[in-house]
Amino acid sequence: MLPSFVIFFREALEASLIVGIILAYLHRIGRADRAASVWLGVASALLVDGAVAAVSFHVIHQYDGSRIQAILEGSTYLVATAMLTYMSFWMKEQSRGIQRELEARVAAAVTSSSMLAMALLAAITVGREGLETAFFTLAISLRAQPLPLLSGAALGVLAGLGVSYWIYRLGRRAPLGIFFNVLGVLLLLFGAGLLADAVESFQSIGWLGFLQTAVWHSGRILPESSALGDILHSLLGYADSPSVLQVLTYASFLVLSVTAYLRIGKGSRPTHAAG
Repeated sequence: MLPSFVIFFREALEASLIVGIILAYLHRIGRADRAASVWLGVASALLVDGAVAAVSFHVIHQYDGSRIQAILEGSTYLVATAMLTYMSFWMKEQSRGIQRELEARVAAAVTSSSMLAMALLAAITVGREGLETAFFTLAISLRAQPLPLLSGAALGVLAGLGVSYWIYRLGRRAPLGIFFNVLGVLLLLFGAGLLADAVESFQSIGWLGFLQTAVWHSGRILPESSALGDILHSLLGYADSPSVLQVLTYASFLVLSVTAYLRIGKGSRPTHAAG
């Protein structure tokens, strides 16, 4: 539940902040009449992202128990980890200038006098967040129970929209730099677990036929299939019989990615989102 909550919370917050910046700028320049185009773009992006997620989920689960499913699962874990890592680093590096960049794009779309240009701007900016969410959710859904997954996603969306509303509608200022730092580290933690899952999938079909000795066996004490084991697996990447390669991959990714992430912008003054 927690991984889906954090992922949907972050993506809903980012997407709603982006839409908020666009709408606020349109209002400021006296072109609030273009808001309908923005919402059209948002709706289109959500429909496309939902379709991509549904098709991907259907394709993978058509091969339940087969070698093809293991390949698809491992590949999904790798793609999700890569996208999650890139998104976390990109957002931290670009957060200080994202509002100016968006406003420049909105100004260009308004100048073109095209509803399509405004709709495309909203669709692309929001659609990227949605596609990331779709891949992350697909990767998590391969190992998580449906109810906790959906509950976490719903609560995450509500929380993300709530925080966005608080920032823009109530005119408050929030320490978004610290806020996104914490979320970024959490997502990298999930990414380490997904990468270890990819190693497990590829080892099960013989693609990574080395360092397969189990580091520990804790299945009798805390099986991965238990409620607590499932939570720890989703949150921390816990496995009751991880191979040497899984543990090395997990630890190496986590140390390197978190260290690099925390060093971005080190020493510069943090900024706050304007209400």
